[in-house]
Amino acid sequence: MRSRVTMVFAVTAVLLGGVMLVPTAYARLAGATGDAAPASVAAPTPEPPPPPTLAAAKVSVNFKGEFFSWALMDRESGKISGSKNLAATSSTESMLKAWIVADYLRQLGDKEPTAALKKAASLAIRDSDDDATNLVYRAAGGSYAVPAGGQPGPVVKRAISICGLTDTKRGNVPGYEGWWSFTRMSPRDAVRLGDCIADGKAAGPKWTKWLMAEMSKVRGSTADKDQRARSGGGRWGIIDGLPESILSQGPLSIKNGWTPLSYDGNWHVNCLAVTEKWSLAVMLRYPHSQGLDYGSDVCASVTAQLVTAQPGGALKVPQQPIGKL
Repeated sequence: MRSRVTMVFAVTAVLLGGVMLVPTAYARLAGATGDAAPASVAAPTPEPPPPPTLAAAKVSVNFKGEFFSWALMDRESGKISGSKNLAATSSTESMLKAWIVADYLRQLGDKEPTAALKKAASLAIRDSDDDATNLVYRAAGGSYAVPAGGQPGPVVKRAISICGLTDTKRGNVPGYEGWWSFTRMSPRDAVRLGDCIADGKAAGPKWTKWLMAEMSKVRGSTADKDQRARSGGGRWGIIDGLPESILSQGPLSIKNGWTPLSYDGNWHVNCLAVTEKWSLAVMLRYPHSQGLDYGSDVCASVTAQLVTAQPGGALKVPQQPIGKL
């Protein structure tokens, strides 16, 4: 009996020993062929999430007024998203000054403007100066004569052809037919205009960086002290809806347009901003009594609701009352 037990233990030891020896033998054989597996494999380092940007999302704004429309272009794909009425039009007001300056500079080619016109171009953008803009407009070939056949003047015609605008047309306000500020444009065309400025077609290779830099230096707030009869502060709206994580990525070029118009009793407020990645426009008409801050807040709210940390993952921003309701 004792010998059988001894034999069983011996056989077991041999089997266990064989099992224990197999990995060692395998390692020796694998080492001989150079295919030895490492003892452990480090986990791959997770890739950091993409930086936040703007992306298509549902926008909810408690807006009280006559006209509310917005559009966003992804400049990498060219895709445009926005409100259902993104092709509807409103007067451009000072938003068009970015094109007027671009049109003049492109025609210069490699030449330098006079010191007076270069200063006027800068003031037209930075301070939204009407008198400076009119100087540039005339230098670009613009005229206040009523265009024939209901067509826009040559400066706006070039915007349509060069930037591929489909909804832009001459203003239809009686008595103001030749005024550039009454040019009618849709948010869809406005983001195309922003893209056209940023990609160099509008101002040409020599002047695009200069113009984009001027648009990043727009100054002044909605406060009464910054608003004057022929110029005004325009650094508000879209920029107020962007987090620092987006603003820190690079310059934000903007050009807003705003006027309280007596003929229809409305503020006409437009916000335009463009970066390397996107172009965004918000266009509004609402009662005088609600003030300029109201329009600025609507532009900021739309922007905030389009901010996304990752593609397809828009941040959830609750519906919020805007301005002085």
